[in-house]
Amino acid sequence: MKFLSLVAALLFEQLWPLRRGNRVYQWFGSYAGAIEHYVNGGNYNHGVIGWVLAVLPVVVAAMVIHALLTAVSPLLGWAWSLAVLYLTMGFRQFSHYFTEILLALRENRLDAARADLSSWSGDSTAEFSSGEIATVAIEQGLIGSHRHVFGPIAWFIVFGPAGAIAYRMAGMLGEQWGRRTDAEFGAFGQFAQRVFYWFDWLPARVTAASFAIVGNFEDAVYCWRTQALGWADRMEGVILAAGAGAVGVRLGDSLHEQGSVRLRPEMGMGETADVDCMQSTVGLIWRALVLWMFLLFVVTVAYALG
Repeated sequence: MKFLSLVAALLFEQLWPLRRGNRVYQWFGSYAGAIEHYVNGGNYNHGVIGWVLAVLPVVVAAMVIHALLTAVSPLLGWAWSLAVLYLTMGFRQFSHYFTEILLALRENRLDAARADLSSWSGDSTAEFSSGEIATVAIEQGLIGSHRHVFGPIAWFIVFGPAGAIAYRMAGMLGEQWGRRTDAEFGAFGQFAQRVFYWFDWLPARVTAASFAIVGNFEDAVYCWRTQALGWADRMEGVILAAGAGAVGVRLGDSLHEQGSVRLRPEMGMGETADVDCMQSTVGLIWRALVLWMFLLFVVTVAYALG
């Protein structure tokens, strides 16, 4: 049933894409903001309480609903799994940015590509060259494929619908609370950032291994071993190093921003990022997804046969 739920969710998401700013995500952002407003006293323990209040009721409710629906009819339980997957995963939550940037670069419309990338990343891209646009787009695409596809799938396979919801909520709180550094916010978001690190530790490595298997295995493993720890976010470093090595492209390095140059660690090896490398990245992600679905199908069939 999990295999069928995943197939159906991927098809539904392609036909009726769920955007990043959808109402469900907006509701959860407001919900998390309200909890932070009432609970945050500027210390770590308040962050633990806030995280539990934000995540636990929703996860428990998802488990209860799934159990009740499955008890009434397995088909209803399957429909619930499909609905949860539709809300927690999907290529189209990030791929339309990637596609628009790729087309703009092909047509040499740098201003349009910069605008699309800025909307996607939330950072200033006004001084980016075409190579820098392609570099950051590939980085965003690799991370997005993990956060919106492979990560939720991994948690769904192991823990069912509640697992996918827990992963998505932990990731959103890690972004909304964990990356806040202002003094007024205090240490409230540290727990959200730390718990998502552990939520993502194994899925990130499985995603990286998948990239290595369907791409250039030796280069992917070499870059993973030698470069991943140099990235500021270690989970992202694992995915970017393996993905860049698998594609054969150089990521990271310097970016031109606000009249200066921001230096970053170099990830991967091979060619400088361009439109062709962006297309190769799309192929890598799809091959990795096919690998996951094939393995899940084999396990499903083996289980059905006893």
